[in-house]
Amino acid sequence: MTAAGAPLGATPPLLEARGIVKHFPVHRGLLGRTVGQVRAVDGIDLSLGSGECLGVVGESGSGKSTLGRVLLRLLEPTAGEIRFEGTDIGCLREVLRLHKVCPEAEIPDRIGDLLTRVGMSPDHKDRYPAAFSGGQRQRIAIARALAAGPKFIVADEAVSALDVSIQAEVIQLLQQLRRDLSLATLFISHDLSVIEVVADRVLVMYLGRVMEAAPAAELFARPSHPYTRALLSAVPSRRPKPARTVLTGEIPSPSRPPSGCVFRTRCPNAIGKCAEVVPELRRVGEDHVSACIRDDLATGRLT
Repeated sequence: MTAAGAPLGATPPLLEARGIVKHFPVHRGLLGRTVGQVRAVDGIDLSLGSGECLGVVGESGSGKSTLGRVLLRLLEPTAGEIRFEGTDIGCLREVLRLHKVCPEAEIPDRIGDLLTRVGMSPDHKDRYPAAFSGGQRQRIAIARALAAGPKFIVADEAVSALDVSIQAEVIQLLQQLRRDLSLATLFISHDLSVIEVVADRVLVMYLGRVMEAAPAAELFARPSHPYTRALLSAVPSRRPKPARTVLTGEIPSPSRPPSGCVFRTRCPNAIGKCAEVVPELRRVGEDHVSACIRDDLATGRLT
């Protein structure tokens, strides 16, 4: 199993990424001299099946959005391989072509069908953006994303700006579209309470690296990594949760990550060895991996 691999025995993944790295150069001076790099994504593996939702969670600056953009090829990866339906899309060098989903004469009907699918009226197609509420605008954004008939979508903080009641409506819509269209979804959020509802599996990121990955039910019931436990302890939930852990300080700069474990400077369980060893993801349960050298923390028991 990889960092966020599909369960053993599953069908071949729709999307598979291996060793994804995205570093941005840091320039200074009038001549733009390169003086360092921002390690936005620093070696991530994942896979995603048709109709499956992989939740990606972490604080701002963890690299979540950059990962999503690299997978969509909106950003060129520094290293790594991305395969979609078995094809290495990193090897394609074609100019982006306009999607020709239907003949020109059928476009108005197509737009009406898409608006209806997301709970809007076909008559809304001629209105200006200012005429719509925040929730309606998000539904329209979803309709636009569906216009090309995708098999995979990235939802980056798709409900974070909405009121709680509207959040629930949009989440329900996304879930229904996933079932109806077999959409594979990478759902990026800082909100674990939302991730708990939408995701089949969860990948927890910190400073461009994966701290923990597991099926959603497993991760919420038996979090292993100290970072995951700290995040969960702050989330209102009906489930039992870890004792409250307050993370002190700010997330370090991705241009100057700490040595060893990147989380160690804020980890309440850090020991001297954490500054020396970069922890590898290791299995702590069925389809459950965690990047922590502390064997005594790997049980995932809530305390």
